[in-house]
Amino acid sequence: MTEKHAQGALSWEATTARDLPAPLPSRLQEDSEMARVTLQTIADAVGVSRMTVSNAFSRPDQLSTALRDTILAAAAELGYTGPDPAARALARGSVGAIGVVLTDSLEEAFLDPVASAFFGAVAATLAPTGVAVSLIPAAKTGGHVTARDLAIDGALVCACQPDAEAVTWLRRRGLPLVFVDNDAPPGYPSVTLDERAGGRSAAQHLIDLGHRDIAVLTMEWERSEPGWRGADEPELSNMVARERLAGAMEAFEPAGITPRVYLVRDNVEREWGPGVEAMVAEDHPTAVVCFSDLMAAAVVTAAHARHLSVPGDLSVVGFDDIPLATAIRPALTTVRQDFRAKGRMAALALLEATAHGRADDRTPDHGPLTVPVELVVRDSTGPAPGA
Repeated sequence: MTEKHAQGALSWEATTARDLPAPLPSRLQEDSEMARVTLQTIADAVGVSRMTVSNAFSRPDQLSTALRDTILAAAAELGYTGPDPAARALARGSVGAIGVVLTDSLEEAFLDPVASAFFGAVAATLAPTGVAVSLIPAAKTGGHVTARDLAIDGALVCACQPDAEAVTWLRRRGLPLVFVDNDAPPGYPSVTLDERAGGRSAAQHLIDLGHRDIAVLTMEWERSEPGWRGADEPELSNMVARERLAGAMEAFEPAGITPRVYLVRDNVEREWGPGVEAMVAEDHPTAVVCFSDLMAAAVVTAAHARHLSVPGDLSVVGFDDIPLATAIRPALTTVRQDFRAKGRMAALALLEATAHGRADDRTPDHGPLTVPVELVVRDSTGPAPGA
């Protein structure tokens, strides 16, 4: 190579080196320095204590808005995203999340307007506290045992069978639990509707309209096949169905009425079909009290298909007062439950239980917390035929 060519090559290399981006090691070093930003780094930059910086992330109510904004702005400029969640949980003795056990199928839970409204109320109540919500299926799914493995501070157990796998694991873990629409084991708080009052008011409404041939369409987990309940069958295992039926009987018995009771396994369409058909069969009753508005709406639809008048030939009462109750024609007479009140009450009860759990103290025994219900009379009920 000639001297001229050598000088040209050196000049090109120098120029290229100046124009190339910084070498990768320098970038890694920059990222490493960013990763070493700590609470103390931010405290030094702002001129406050390390605890003040910690409060900006973990206890914002302890600081003025202006100071917190200043600290967060400095943290963002330094590339700090916040305390490590695992270390944070270890330091405060909680993970900042609770679980909600709904049903074996979470998909079905969200198709159920009652379950979804309740879950929404729970989430809305917890949102201002910073507590996250995780859903837990009642049974093992895909080989995963969520109730055993999920990091949570406590759980709401909602309308599950008492021997559900998730409930067993949560109790083994010793987590604070609040049972909703369930029979609570001794020592655990519970939140329920005044189911008896609801069943009693629905039955009494039909009695007052002159009905004597009344059926009850309800559910029973232990039932292997749908059908009419026999006189010698045991008490219903589902707490909600049991209490509603007991309340209805408190009205029927003094009136000398023995209702026909039809049992289906669950409050889902694939299970209630035979029961709905029984309500509109040739020997149908003059009135029916249904476990839910979903069942009641199905009975109304089936009655129309059989050219039966509602309420002329058949009066129908639902339970829950979901939006469908006013969308269907005729609009359903139903027993209204306050979804928001129930969700809020359950969430607050669990927050109290987890707080006592962290303090190594026993959860206060308030007894069952009860949400009142209300009979709403609409167009699906009327006087008994011939009354």
